Amino acid sequence: MPNLNTAAPGVDGYFPLNEPEIGTAYRNTDVFPSNETLPVLFQPLTIKNVTFKNRIFVSAMCQYSSDNGHATDWHLVHLGGFATRGSGAITVEATAVVPEGRLSAQDAGLWEDSQIAPLKRIVNFVHSQGTKIGIQLAHGGRKASTLPPWVYANAAGTYKADTYVIQEDEGGFADKIYGPSEISFADNYPHPKAMTEVEMQRVEDAFIAAIERCKAIGFDFIELHAAHGYLFHNFLSPLSNARADGYGGSLANRLRFPLRVIERAREAWAEKPLFVRISATDWAEGPEMDDSGNWRQWGIEQSKVFVGEMEKLGVDLVDASSGGNWVKQRISLGHGYQVQFGEALKKAYPNLAIGTVGLLVDPVQIESYLKDGKADIVFLARALMRDPHWPMTAAQALGVAVKPANQYERAWPAMLAS
Repeated sequence: MPNLNTAAPGVDGYFPLNEPEIGTAYRNTDVFPSNETLPVLFQPLTIKNVTFKNRIFVSAMCQYSSDNGHATDWHLVHLGGFATRGSGAITVEATAVVPEGRLSAQDAGLWEDSQIAPLKRIVNFVHSQGTKIGIQLAHGGRKASTLPPWVYANAAGTYKADTYVIQEDEGGFADKIYGPSEISFADNYPHPKAMTEVEMQRVEDAFIAAIERCKAIGFDFIELHAAHGYLFHNFLSPLSNARADGYGGSLANRLRFPLRVIERAREAWAEKPLFVRISATDWAEGPEMDDSGNWRQWGIEQSKVFVGEMEKLGVDLVDASSGGNWVKQRISLGHGYQVQFGEALKKAYPNLAIGTVGLLVDPVQIESYLKDGKADIVFLARALMRDPHWPMTAAQALGVAVKPANQYERAWPAMLAS
């Protein structure tokens, strides 16, 4: 029998085959007796018809590094690195379905066919490493056309711009910003125009056109962005939606536009998992509902209703985040500070997959959240930025042996000896 460095099948180019896939727990318990009982974090999970090798998902992270919406080699290296280090799934950053839906002029886009090829190259590489990859489709709403964070203010504290708004000669498009109402996020943000029915239909159609491009690219799942003060969240919250028509006022009206887009997205993306990221609360002052029964801000009780409607439409997973829609929000940050929202949604809808987020870094604590049924998967961002090998670090901390990339096996003797 020849000793071959076998190529990964079904992808363009040569990449050594990893067996099992990188980040998969070894099942030979004679060699790895500690794997007899696997931590939930390293148990596979099937959502719709896609099986994820573990519960560590790379959250969408804006990189402000696209060329007129086109992914670049930065994205190949950034996302590809997570694929070689054991994450169960990767989510491409918030990707605008129309040019004016970008948060910054250097945000990712999927509004034209020329943007397919660079994303397809990334998907090909990620698949060659045995990892699933999806994309977060988005529209920035009233927070679009703003500066990247390091352009607005540098980390050294020596520079800070007097506005978040990208000017026209800097590639900005602040005159094309839309939201449900003419309410700015803050004084130094763009002033939005209230969307007409025609504009809403154009954006809805753009989401569906982007989904068709996702099929050509070969993504394994899609996440729709309805959080962090962007367009769909703008419609959901009474803090940003003051409309007097059928899309404002009552909770049912505020849900109407996001749900109609989600329904069409489900129909268009029928065969693979559909996720939705939400902000479970605005973190505004005062109660979610006042003593007169009026909703004052977006919160967990309305989120439960929203999630229930999404479950009826066939959404496969809700990614429970929070905040981003009220400039004066005050949050007590800490490990797992948002797990409470995923837990509440999981309790309300036990048959729906729930993802949890929020400065998560400690593998033992994360495992407890999953083991206690507070969520089904964990979305990580900053922890993976600091340590792309976090899945291997977590495996070592939890006493489980998982497959490193062939090229990196020599770096993990302690983990493989568990």
